[in-house]
Amino acid sequence: MARMKINAAILTTALALGGCSFASDALFPSLTGSDPKGGSSSASGGAAPAAQPAGQPMRAQAAQPGAASGPALGTTSFESPAVTPGQATGTFVGTKVAQMRGELQQLQGTMTRLNGQLQQVRNQTVLDSQAYHGTVAAMSARLQVGTTPGNPILMQQWNAAQSELDKINEDIAKMNSLANETASAATIAAYLLDAVRATRTLSGAVDEDHRQLTVLEDETSRTVVLIERLTTELSADVSRQQAYYGNERGNLNLLAIAVKNGQFYGASLATRSVVPQIAAADSVAAAPGVVGGGRPLLVIAFDKPNVAYEQALYTAVSRAIERKPNATFDLVAITPSGQPPLAASQARKNAEQVVRSLTNMGLPANRVRLSSSTSAEARAAEVHLFVH
Repeated sequence: MARMKINAAILTTALALGGCSFASDALFPSLTGSDPKGGSSSASGGAAPAAQPAGQPMRAQAAQPGAASGPALGTTSFESPAVTPGQATGTFVGTKVAQMRGELQQLQGTMTRLNGQLQQVRNQTVLDSQAYHGTVAAMSARLQVGTTPGNPILMQQWNAAQSELDKINEDIAKMNSLANETASAATIAAYLLDAVRATRTLSGAVDEDHRQLTVLEDETSRTVVLIERLTTELSADVSRQQAYYGNERGNLNLLAIAVKNGQFYGASLATRSVVPQIAAADSVAAAPGVVGGGRPLLVIAFDKPNVAYEQALYTAVSRAIERKPNATFDLVAITPSGQPPLAASQARKNAEQVVRSLTNMGLPANRVRLSSSTSAEARAAEVHLFVH
């Protein structure tokens, strides 16, 4: 019976967000089937809407967590140009030219090493990403066809996925280390180029000295450009990988909830928040009072232990974000009027539990506001969810 009530709440939430033709007080029941205004209703007693066949609860349609692989990495191989040898002229300027030529060779040796490490870490990142997404795909497939809550096999897979995602984070750390070394190489290259140009002004040089300086300046300039290109491409790699890691961390947190409940949810709410669903955007204005209105989007009645509210909560919030990607949410802890202070404290704890669920689902904490209130119509502690 409890599951039928939950399914009814999911159905009404989905329909409420669908458009103005379904926006009415009857479409905002509590999670346990009671009317938020105080009247009682039964999930089995109400007629099913014509758009939804009886016995088939509305389910959130979401992409599987993560893509088939990680974000694209740069493909350039940064090969340093060769340093042209020169003949000794016996002059002071010639000695300086030979010294700077040696410094350029050392710098290019550093660039060759950095390029080799970069290609290696890129290859390893691809392998780690493929391993991670393979594990996540296997988990998602099992959850979609149904499984038991806390399935130990899925729990082992989740631990493996977490370990694989940690390896990707280690790859990002290696890229950051390479970026720091590249920045140091860029400083050395810029200093060397200035020194080569300044040597032209020294007296006591022969024509051969200036010819070698011209060749050395050209080769140093090409090395500077090469380092700049490496810096730019490596910075882009790091930026994309860090964003990807953050999104996948949110997806993995949501998978933990899915494994605990034995239900598939979909992508992290953080991912949904930054990917506007253009096709659904126009329906926001068509449903006054649903998005940004004064009626609750979802009512969770904590009238028994271990209320299974997370599926309905995820469905409601994810669909709201589909229609309004920058939506914010208010959670109100409702205490029945006349209850002792201890009841208000418990209602607040219930609301904080819902906030933790939303955070684990990927919703940023700064998009949720928590408050408390009392109601003469509530029969038990409730949490009301509003969207703005």
